[in-house]
Amino acid sequence: MLKRLLGDFRWGVLPVPGRLIAIIFFVALFIAPLIVERRLVTSSLTFASIFAIFAVSWDLLSGYTGLLNFGHALFFGVGAYGTALLNVYLGWQPWATIPVAALIAALVGLVTCLPALRLRGPYLTLLTMSFPLMLLGIVFSFKDITGGEHGIWGVPHLADSRVGVYYVCLIVMTVSVLIMWKLADAGSKYIRTGLIFHAIREDEIAARATGINTIRYKILAFAIGGFFAGIAGCLYAHVLGVAGSSALSMTMSFQAIIWVVFGGIVSIYGGVIGVYTLYPLLHIVLQSFVEYRILIMSVLVVLILLFMPEGIGVWVRDKIERQCPRCKLTNAAWRKECRACGTLLR
Repeated sequence: MLKRLLGDFRWGVLPVPGRLIAIIFFVALFIAPLIVERRLVTSSLTFASIFAIFAVSWDLLSGYTGLLNFGHALFFGVGAYGTALLNVYLGWQPWATIPVAALIAALVGLVTCLPALRLRGPYLTLLTMSFPLMLLGIVFSFKDITGGEHGIWGVPHLADSRVGVYYVCLIVMTVSVLIMWKLADAGSKYIRTGLIFHAIREDEIAARATGINTIRYKILAFAIGGFFAGIAGCLYAHVLGVAGSSALSMTMSFQAIIWVVFGGIVSIYGGVIGVYTLYPLLHIVLQSFVEYRILIMSVLVVLILLFMPEGIGVWVRDKIERQCPRCKLTNAAWRKECRACGTLLR
């Protein structure tokens, strides 16, 4: 088994620059607290792990299926309030509240997608945008339960130390992103959801004509996106120690879109790159310019859209990788021949 894993690493990872960079990146994240002990850095990377799950879940739902969701904070807020209510009022521990609250968020995704199945374009966007506002109205109406504007306080932390919290969020993020990457992989031999999501985004009518039940896969996309966004919301509430109305704000939804567009939409890793680039940049490097954070982030996104319209992650990948026209295998950009079939690479 170990020999096979080493063989896969040698032939499937080392020759592909993007995969090698991804492994180095995750290894760096795991050893970061051992090298940098600043509280600000650990805290920023902890929240980056949470928001990476949130951003990738939006990319899986909206990027891969084309169902543009401007209210993704709904699932994030359901997860945050769900885990807080279960803990504060029922006394459940985080290991039980997080999966249950995430399943509730997935159920909300199933319910909210039903009226959205017949809508497209701006009508779908406006409908999804209204859902977090509806839930926010419910939160403010039942202040005795939800805490209203003040939120639900007393949500326990995930570990006794900030480094422990960091590793919990990092591990959950790594596993979640790997699962979503596999679900969205169009080249997978065993899971076909990625290929079908691509087909729905490119031409839903053609996909339906080939016998694909597009409604079923749209519902599945909403459920999966809601589930992982709910997990992010749960982690967010436990790290902050409070579930508040900020989890349902329009800013939260728009930030997910900005992170994915910056990193590279329809790529899964784009959301991770966007979050881990922009969030530490704004909260560590530019911490002295708090009042200009939104402006700076907006300017960066505009520049990316102008010069790298597919996102910085996709732009870098295209510079360091090349696909063989014959066998479709990924090669390093500096190779002249395909490492598998020997075809000349242009």
